[in-house]
Amino acid sequence: MQRYYKATQVEGYQDIIREDDHVLTYLALSKVSLKQGQSCESQTNGYETALVILKGKATVTAEGQQWINLGGRSSVFEGKATTVYVPCQSAYQIVAETDVEIAVCKVKAEEKFAPFVVTPEEVVVHQRGKAQWTREVHDIIADNADHRVHRMVLGETFNAPGQWSGYPPHKHDGEFAPEEPNLEEIYYYQVNPEQGFGVQLHYTKDLSIDEAHIIRHGDSFAIDRGYHPVVSAGGYQVYYLWFMAGETGRKLKPYEDPDHKWLNND
Repeated sequence: MQRYYKATQVEGYQDIIREDDHVLTYLALSKVSLKQGQSCESQTNGYETALVILKGKATVTAEGQQWINLGGRSSVFEGKATTVYVPCQSAYQIVAETDVEIAVCKVKAEEKFAPFVVTPEEVVVHQRGKAQWTREVHDIIADNADHRVHRMVLGETFNAPGQWSGYPPHKHDGEFAPEEPNLEEIYYYQVNPEQGFGVQLHYTKDLSIDEAHIIRHGDSFAIDRGYHPVVSAGGYQVYYLWFMAGETGRKLKPYEDPDHKWLNND
């Protein structure tokens, strides 16, 4: 089963983790890359969709509403995100006010809500971890979106050079339900400087999955089950956009690997 997707550069609309890849049930990922003045139109169909502006400025139209000159950060490492939520069964248009890159995060949904924008000022920032596993987590569509979305939970994580995240290792595949939620997840990575790298670990306790993938700029990862910590190489920041959904609602309560829970002890 393919879970790791290496970056490819495509102008316009690009499917990365497709709805029919059969890796995940609830999630899919695409990306829009436009030059200034170009435009793109698409349909959400059966997926509520978050348009996360990775860099540049765009005007977005959906459900009879228009938001002009959204975004503006020069890269994901230069400021908080601007995100447009577009409900399922909707059409939307993106017009590039500058060169722009946008992640298209799709979550299967049956309930249709109103579209909305999450501005950088509305992003909730958390400093998480300690020692060699500190990271900055930005909640974009999380508790602030209760009763405004169907299943989606979405944010961004920033690893400083040499630091771990998703650590101590955790998972959320429902193995230990009801205490553990059953949520799929997608990661989309960027690296600063771009020639750098990190490592994505992925394992299960029975070692039926026991893998490590080199993270490079623009790669993506589909997580259906198992523990999935991330580490950045010395001298390089690693960023990943993450979003998740599943059958157990929107509450996040990750299950930590019992072998490593002692790391939380002071």
